[in-house]
Amino acid sequence: MTITHPVGFRAAGVPAGLKSTGAKDVALVVNDGPRHDSASVFTANRCKANPILWSQEVVKDGVVRAVVLNSGGANCYTGADGFQTTHSVAERVAERVGVGAVDVVVCSTGLIGLANSRDDLLAGVDAAHAALSDSGGDDAAHAIMTTDSVSKQAVVEGAGWRIGGMAKGAGMLAPALATMLVVITTDAVVPAAELDGALRAATRVSFDRLDSDGCMSTNDTVTVMASGASGITPSLPDFTEALTQLCIDLAMQLLRDAEGADHEIAITTVNAASEDDAVEVGRSVARSNLFKAAVFGKDPNWGRVLASMGTTQAVFDPADLDVAMNGVWVCRQSTPAEDPTRVDLAPREVTVTIDLKSGTERATVWTNDLTHAYVHENSASSS
Repeated sequence: MTITHPVGFRAAGVPAGLKSTGAKDVALVVNDGPRHDSASVFTANRCKANPILWSQEVVKDGVVRAVVLNSGGANCYTGADGFQTTHSVAERVAERVGVGAVDVVVCSTGLIGLANSRDDLLAGVDAAHAALSDSGGDDAAHAIMTTDSVSKQAVVEGAGWRIGGMAKGAGMLAPALATMLVVITTDAVVPAAELDGALRAATRVSFDRLDSDGCMSTNDTVTVMASGASGITPSLPDFTEALTQLCIDLAMQLLRDAEGADHEIAITTVNAASEDDAVEVGRSVARSNLFKAAVFGKDPNWGRVLASMGTTQAVFDPADLDVAMNGVWVCRQSTPAEDPTRVDLAPREVTVTIDLKSGTERATVWTNDLTHAYVHENSASSS
């Protein structure tokens, strides 16, 4: 059960010839209403793809009737012709669905600098529209995959309403979203302004805390659409909690499928002066290739944790820091403590706990180890 589990949505995923493998590569998700409230967040990368430039304008009025997505090419830095391709795709969706192009979000994913075939995309839109169904969510989730090994889908049940979501992403997973496309649907009645607040609150503690490889994508998009078909208006806190649960679920699926990864690492910073400090410290460790390589080699090298922390502006005493790995406090007061050989890094899941002793705030940042497989996968072109 996925994006078509909430009432009021149809979806499809079809092959359009963008991928050399012949796999599905065009997805379409349509909100049949009765309401069409929407909210979106996009990559913070200043170098944005053509679909982002288009969709940022589309979402300003809080109304989105359809989302069209393609894998097999990012349509990023493909010039004016690439932007026209995005525009043409939106117009074709609008024509087929019977809405305005200004209510169609367009998303693309794949190699930067690769021009997608406009004819293939338009034919894909036609095929996807013909295949739309209220059980088409799984096909749509498969159509947006690039280097993903599995599709990412999730559902959260509310009190008479529901939320569904699909995501793609396996590389370029970094803060300010990840390398991903995410479409979320709900049949709850949630006005656009409230959707926007709930979405930003949810992404702040989920996708924005995912930092697999420190690389920020040009195409990240998270769009939520609310059909209101359940007729139920949940409280904003209840809806935000459910949306956050769904986003964390999808983010963890992205983490587990990260390119070439052998470990999923949760870095939790506690007793920080501010949440921002906790995030900054966790992110500094998550981006340390030395630390990530150590985890790959099953070496509990806590010195690399402290070295990374020292590059931040967070409030702490460098001479009084505690670090635990998988529950073993290998460092206390910035000196060796428990025996590091007690740390078992054989399992995929690794926890790092950092105590700053500077306040009461905390945050978790998630990352992966740095492996031979990651280097191999990213040393050759692939869409």
